[in-house]
Amino acid sequence: MNKPIAYLREILEQYADNQQIPREIMSKLENESFQRERDFVLTLNEHEIEFLNNVLPNEINHAMEAEDFPRVQQLNEVYELL
Repeated sequence: MNKPIAYLREILEQYADNQQIPREIMSKLENESFQRERDFVLTLNEHEIEFLNNVLPNEINHAMEAEDFPRVQQLNEVYELL
């Protein structure tokens, strides 16, 4: 699994206990072997995209505050594809 997808999976695990959409996205990540972020994004439905569009900016900001710049870059790659 590539780094952006791995970071995304980490984030989704935080939300999966309380919400259905993150579980659906995680299921896609578990059942497919995505080589590129674009391949993953193309499988998302409207609700999944909306969820990620709401969550990723906060997660990117959190990574910036923690000065985790590789994580910022990787998450931003996914966010830009949405």
